[in-house]
This record gives sequence, structure tokens and C-alpha cells, in this order.
Amino acid sequence: MKTYAADFSALIFSIAAFAGYQIYVNRKGRGDPHYSIQQMISAARVAWVETIMRERRDILAIQTLRNSIMAATFLASTGILLIIGVLTLSEQGDKLSSAWHSLNFIGQVAQQIWLVKLLAMLLDLLVAFFSFAMAIRYFHHTGYLINVPVGSQDFAQPHFVAAQLNRAGRFYSIGMRAYYLLVPLLFWLFGPHFLAMATALLVWVLYHLDRSPRRESDLTG
Repeated sequence: MKTYAADFSALIFSIAAFAGYQIYVNRKGRGDPHYSIQQMISAARVAWVETIMRERRDILAIQTLRNSIMAATFLASTGILLIIGVLTLSEQGDKLSSAWHSLNFIGQVAQQIWLVKLLAMLLDLLVAFFSFAMAIRYFHHTGYLINVPVGSQDFAQPHFVAAQLNRAGRFYSIGMRAYYLLVPLLFWLFGPHFLAMATALLVWVLYHLDRSPRRESDLTG
């Protein structure tokens, strides 16, 4: 393990930083329901479902859900293509690893660590694919439920339908997070120091992207 200390230390730092940031956002959200943009969108979905079901705006509902399904389908398909690309890299490891490691000053360049890096990318992409697939599933469920007249069935209640829609949104968000994490893992191919720097930059970017706008300057800037 000492041989791969730099690589695994950078990987542990990356996972800890990314997970720590998510815990931080969740804790801030408990004290402030409108801290993150994800929380605001979840509340907006609930209001949207209530409006759609109360006013019977079925066409608008189907059009909106169709757009969400198309976006999730595109991202799930992209995940499959990227998985194929990673598998292709694994077959050409002997030819590519030396070139990709030309900037690797502190990490190992052995074939074993190259395969570990590709495996980490593969697992990340599988999480993204299944997350988007589950999002599509719950978007479909919402499409059926939202057109049922309110009160005609036990499940025909806006809060139940909104819960299904928000569940789809959470899976969609997990898939996007997996895609974001793919960027540091890709830089890991060049060396562990690139993994650490890319992770720090990603957390900084997410911190600014996830915060909900509070002031007029935030909305215009």
C-alpha cells in the first residue's frame, strides 16, 4: 500500500471533500429550507403539482414531464456511451498509460493503478446511469398519477404525486452529481495531484452553484 500511498491519499481526500460538502449542504438546509437551489426546486415541484391537479392543466403537465424524461434519457444514454469509452481505455492500457502518466510526478504509473482509476470511473458512470434510469421511472409514474382526478383514489392526492416527482428529481440530482465527480476522476489519470486540485475546484464551483439566490444582485449576477 505504501507504493500507492499518493494515489489513494488523493482519492480519499476527493471522496471526503465531496461527501463533506454534501453533508454541509444538508445540514445548512435543515436550518434554512431555502438555502440550496435544490430545496427551492423541490418546493416549486410541490406547488406545481398542486396547481396542475387543481386546475386540470393536463397538457402542460405532460409537456413538462416529457421534457424531463427526454433530458434524463439523453443523460442516461450518454452514460452508456461513456461506459463503453472507459472499457475501451481498459483494453488499451498498455499503450495509453505511459502517455497519460507523463505529468504524473508523485503517483505510481503501474498497470494496476491504471486499472483502479478506470474502475473508479466505471463505477461512477454506473451510478449516473442507474440514477437517470430511476428518474425516468418516477417521471413516468408521475405522468400517470397527475392526470387522475383529485380524490377519486387514495393515491390521487397532490402531496403523494409531488413526492413521486421529487423522488425523480433526487435521482436526477444524484446522476448529475455523479457526472460532476467524473471530472476529478478523469484528472486522476494524469496523476493524484490533479485529482486533488480538480476536487477542490469542483467543491468551490458547486458551493456557488448550489446556493439559492437571495438578493437582487444574485438574480442579476
